[in-house]
Amino acid sequence: MAFFNTMNIAASGLTAQRLRMDTIAENIANVNTTRTANGGPYMRKTVLFEEIRDDNLFTQSFNNIFGGRASVPAPQGMGVRVTGIVEDATPGLLTYDPTHPDADEYGYVRMPNVNIVTEMVNMIAASRSYEANITAMTAARTLTNRTLEIGQGR
Repeated sequence: MAFFNTMNIAASGLTAQRLRMDTIAENIANVNTTRTANGGPYMRKTVLFEEIRDDNLFTQSFNNIFGGRASVPAPQGMGVRVTGIVEDATPGLLTYDPTHPDADEYGYVRMPNVNIVTEMVNMIAASRSYEANITAMTAARTLTNRTLEIGQGR
């Protein structure tokens, strides 16, 4: 079962990082969007993650029976899940451009709060995390194949 746990954990990481990369790509695509359906400039979005815990019933029952005095392994992480996508409330920069259709009465335009350098750094980090999860899946597959080869007497 450890093989499937490893694959599930890595798969949850792949899914989470893919959503993170999609969100970053949306931020980059809207770096100059000064008017949205809400009326204001585009607000940068970030993805929130949380750990999936293995709170299995055996551990809970064992602790209930022995009043927590027995030594049982602590619940282990079972991956990651997305808890939400939130908007960054930081205000964007004001740019002076009286010819812009979204300029206020003083000629200033409120720009989105997206920093392209920050987004690119976040994209690289998400890409590296994605690659790490693929490497974990590949290593688990390789170890399982080697174990099966041992069982076949090769």
